[in-house]
Amino acid sequence: MRFSVSRVSLAVGLGLGIAFLLVLSLWWMTRMPGHSSLTMSPALTEEEHALRDHLEREVEIFADVIGERHLGRHDALLQAANYIYATLQAMGYAVTRQVYVVEGKTVTNLEARIVGHSAPHDIVVLGAHYDSVAGSPGANDNATGVAALLELARFLAGRRLTRSVHLVAFVNEESPFFGTADMGSRRYARRVRAQGENIIAMVSLEMLGYYTDAPGSQRYPFGLRFFYPDRGNFVGFVGNLSSRALVQQSIAAFRRHTSFPSEGLAAPWWTPGVFLSDHGSFWREGYPAIMVTDTGPYRYPQYHTATDTPEQIDFTRMAHVVAGLHQVALTLIGEE
Repeated sequence: MRFSVSRVSLAVGLGLGIAFLLVLSLWWMTRMPGHSSLTMSPALTEEEHALRDHLEREVEIFADVIGERHLGRHDALLQAANYIYATLQAMGYAVTRQVYVVEGKTVTNLEARIVGHSAPHDIVVLGAHYDSVAGSPGANDNATGVAALLELARFLAGRRLTRSVHLVAFVNEESPFFGTADMGSRRYARRVRAQGENIIAMVSLEMLGYYTDAPGSQRYPFGLRFFYPDRGNFVGFVGNLSSRALVQQSIAAFRRHTSFPSEGLAAPWWTPGVFLSDHGSFWREGYPAIMVTDTGPYRYPQYHTATDTPEQIDFTRMAHVVAGLHQVALTLIGEE
């Protein structure tokens, strides 16, 4: 009997210890500087109204005018690339193409650079994928990300920056290319690693347009729901454990400059959903990288469907988010 009681006591103690360590680990992964706002953001400023209009127009061009953008609709994929090229060029950028061939068809990453004045070899990459999954016009996934990238490019154009910034539009993020050698960000990250470029931060802009105040609208991977709100009205900053400092730096900058609700997570790369965008390609090359997102499939009913259309997007809240990201970019890059 004593032996059995001892074994039970040991098992209970061990279980409690493991549970405590698990909770402590989750607390550490979710602990972020500053505080997320619990209230609705104030009305848009005049400048943010203009930003909202730009975002809406760009999302409509990608999702309504161009439509599905993938290798199966190669002409549309090229049209999207040409639109990004022309838009960046009209802002005054010299745009370069990283062209490669997949299944006998050419595909392209597009890059615009601003060279830093004080620390030009320290590089911040701001990126988004412009392709959509087959069967979807991809308004949220990921026309919103590309629209945010273009507006960040507009905001940064002509500024004197401490560090260099590379603004990159990636091709082939979606299935069947995700995680393969033909994924656009995989090609780009491998190239910059081979060239020895010092990327100090990469920010992946991935689905930024869907927000709801409905109770129970937000879901999470196992265990995380105890640390976050149940309403999908916030923007998320997500990284792996090696990128925790970048997650914290970015969300702190966001919270300093906007009252829009925000949450952060730095978790093991294998945590469901954490790896699933272009930032993962940079993790594989040893670079710090994060994803900024509305959490996509954990919130958005139209994810990867034919109904992922501009009508689903809350452009007013998206404008608040992108305005906050302007300040995140300045913090990471530095403005002289």
